[in-house]
Amino acid sequence: MTFIDELKFNEQGLIPAIVQDESNNAVLMMAWMDKEAVRRTLETGRATYWSRSRKKYWVKGETSGHTQEVRSVRIDCDADVLLIRVEQTGAACHEGYRSCFFRAVSPDGKTAVSDQTRLINPETVYGKKS
Repeated sequence: MTFIDELKFNEQGLIPAIVQDESNNAVLMMAWMDKEAVRRTLETGRATYWSRSRKKYWVKGETSGHTQEVRSVRIDCDADVLLIRVEQTGAACHEGYRSCFFRAVSPDGKTAVSDQTRLINPETVYGKKS
């Protein structure tokens, strides 16, 4: 038995993974993992996720070159969320930003504006609009 057997996956067999930059503690993204994605991540040291839309595994950076080298994996108190601390190379967001959380909501809640600089053009990297 491993720690993976202790994790609480949802009805689809998935667990949310919050991805954090090890160098500055910034939250980069949230992705989904199943048991196999967790196993592959630990085995390779490269962040591997389950794509719900494409219904397949993806290693972060396999298309873009913007990789995540895993430095540690932590489990929350309820064992239903993972925290993956990574060394991020380039953009973590498919829209070309360092973090997927690049929009800040105004205090009045009426607007959300980007407060980060786009690092890459997604059309150049992925060949399509984000």
